[in-house]
Amino acid sequence: MHLPPPDPGLSPRTGYARAHWEAAADALLAAVEPYATADRALYHLPGPRPSWSGRLSDGLEGYARTLLLAAFRRDERVLARYADGLAAGPAGVWPRIEDRGQPLVEAASVALALRLTRELLWDRLDDAVRQRTADWLADALTARPWPCNWELFPVTVGGFLASAGYRVEESRAAVERGLERIEQWYAGDGWYTDGDGRKFDYYNGWAMHLYPVLHAWLADDRERLTVYGARLSGHLADHARLFGADGAPVRQGRSLTYRFATAAPLWLGALTGHTPLPPGETRRLASGALQYFLERGAVDSRGLLTLGWHGPDESVLQGYSGPASPYWASKGFLGLLLPADHPVWTAPEEPGPTERGDAVTGLAAPNWLLQSTRSDGLVRLHNHGSEDVRWDPYYTRLAYSTVTAPSPSYDNSVVVGGDAGRTGIVPLGVGDGWAASRHTAAGGTAEVTSLIVARGAVEVRAHLVTGAAPGTAVRVTGWAPSDGVRAELVPVAGLSAQDAPTEASGPTGPRGAAAAVGLTGETGAGPTLFVALARLTGEPDPAPLEELVTVEVDSAEEVHLRWPDGTRERFGLSSRPVRLSG
Repeated sequence: MHLPPPDPGLSPRTGYARAHWEAAADALLAAVEPYATADRALYHLPGPRPSWSGRLSDGLEGYARTLLLAAFRRDERVLARYADGLAAGPAGVWPRIEDRGQPLVEAASVALALRLTRELLWDRLDDAVRQRTADWLADALTARPWPCNWELFPVTVGGFLASAGYRVEESRAAVERGLERIEQWYAGDGWYTDGDGRKFDYYNGWAMHLYPVLHAWLADDRERLTVYGARLSGHLADHARLFGADGAPVRQGRSLTYRFATAAPLWLGALTGHTPLPPGETRRLASGALQYFLERGAVDSRGLLTLGWHGPDESVLQGYSGPASPYWASKGFLGLLLPADHPVWTAPEEPGPTERGDAVTGLAAPNWLLQSTRSDGLVRLHNHGSEDVRWDPYYTRLAYSTVTAPSPSYDNSVVVGGDAGRTGIVPLGVGDGWAASRHTAAGGTAEVTSLIVARGAVEVRAHLVTGAAPGTAVRVTGWAPSDGVRAELVPVAGLSAQDAPTEASGPTGPRGAAAAVGLTGETGAGPTLFVALARLTGEPDPAPLEELVTVEVDSAEEVHLRWPDGTRERFGLSSRPVRLSG
């Protein structure tokens, strides 16, 4: 991908300006064009296909997701190509929109693109094409979505159809139904779960905020925009902390192949005027994410987005991931809707949170602790509240970062009796530099109460195991190995260094040998406390962990910490982890 020369005056950190975003969008759109069918209604991109979706559905996905990018780019020549596809697609080429089917997802992208480019695309179509397209989209108004962010796809379709004067009452009903549905998943402080339970991840920004805020903004629904905008602004204060100094988002949650779609809520705040971030910081974070992926193989030699994280990587894929799935990354180009003279494009870049200094921030709604260090630009997410019922490793580990990925050998886990399962996660609170949770282990026979206390790059990890038979083996692991960083795990109480990797099993059986040495111990006759120091750092020669914090353990009841500046903290773990003093 050929981009303009860097602009260090305007963007001293990334070198990216609006011209770089335009060039990237143009290159991505040009690369997919050879894969369009003759009628341009389908884009059959190369790559493995989900077994359940079907070739037509995958082709529609390619059309819809790249149409969304074309809508943000607003290039009339490109939009004319997609107009050809609209003449053919709804006339029998595209699969019907049915209950919980992939075409429902793609209908939302088509509808949003048409709403954003109405004067450039929709208004120039023949009446017959508009009618066929509206009729095809209308099935989304009554199709049953999965109970998650999918509830917002009928909202998006209904918003467009109502604005265009088609099936107005039915469309408005679909909008109201979907927006009412997501209210039950709002957890406060700008955070939604992606459906029932505690599934917190990037869907919060690129779906749960994106669709309602855009709908309210486009419909000039000031009452709703006030509510949704305040939530978005609150979320962005947290979302901005999820990016490392190199632009990498924390690698947590599902659908990570959408990559720089993580920039979508940043642009959304600037577009609608609901953001706590200065314009220069918004662009710095968004450009950092785009640059991070473009420089690390996200686009292959053909100019196509690959199924993966950097390059192709099956470990970040889900069963629904198809060859066109990565093009939800198009959402990351939302900022191109802002005019070239908007401050978000003209203000000099400002540093993001990770570049401004060390920080340990508790997020109450997801029950996360974010730990960032300026010296190496790393962000670590300590997960004490997010869980997915599919036992996805990108949800259930104790920690994630901007430089590591979950390993099959259970990094950041507590293995009780050979079972590394972490289910039934119960958040127990966050505070000043700490977070805690409880989960079920050992096939439901034991409970693990976990506490993380962080300062700088130092982590104190304490795990209280109850309900396990005396002598049950316990293994505690830290960060997975990763190039360019140093991962450390030091025993403090109840643990000793392990000389060789061991097997760890999950609910579905053995999952492979450990990739790195962990710490081992065994339970006593009652509740047993295991404590370790951990660190993930990019510093070449950090001070020994033992010099940065002193830890004393009072049986299984309390953990006492003393930091080099003289600060003392005391945490109780016997019932509910709590900072007793400090």
